[in-house]
Amino acid sequence: MLTSICVFCGSSAGKNPAFSQSALRFGELLARNGQTLVYGGGKVGLMKIIADAALAEGGRVVGVMVNSLVEKEVAHDSLSEMRIVDTMSERKALMADLSQGFVAMPGGIGTLDELFEIWTWSQLGFHRKPFGLLNVDGFFDPLIAYLKAVADQRFMRPEHLEMLLVEDDPARLLERMAAYQPPDLPKWIDRGDVSSAPSR
Repeated sequence: MLTSICVFCGSSAGKNPAFSQSALRFGELLARNGQTLVYGGGKVGLMKIIADAALAEGGRVVGVMVNSLVEKEVAHDSLSEMRIVDTMSERKALMADLSQGFVAMPGGIGTLDELFEIWTWSQLGFHRKPFGLLNVDGFFDPLIAYLKAVADQRFMRPEHLEMLLVEDDPARLLERMAAYQPPDLPKWIDRGDVSSAPSR
């Protein structure tokens, strides 16, 4: 079993009540599994809900936050541990170091930025940790359709698309993450194949 899970999610709760309910259930599940929750350290939106749910069940929760956001008073003040860093790049790197797997829940561009950086690092062979989408109420369906188009247009290997585990049930997602085996393939498609390049 993975002992620490990093969750990327919104600093807003969103308009669909299912998002908050899912964050609540997921936080409880992680705590009951004895899995540490690693997240961005906020006390707003889905970030607060999942952290509070894990803490209420006796779970360990580690926040990682940039100092400038702490100064804006959005930092959670009741976590098991809070790590403060200077930059967003340091924040993402430390969250990755502290975690054995990664889950993106509904959120905005910051959530997607964190997910895609972790995915890119894996694609380049910088880590071999599992990552996935908790697709609450079909929230990520448009993104999944876009990613399939990316693969269809040969900007991504199909095997690299399959690296992204997608489930609407958090327990099932964690099971798949625990069994994950990354593909042993280079990132590049048509590397050195100039025949596929358009003429000038």
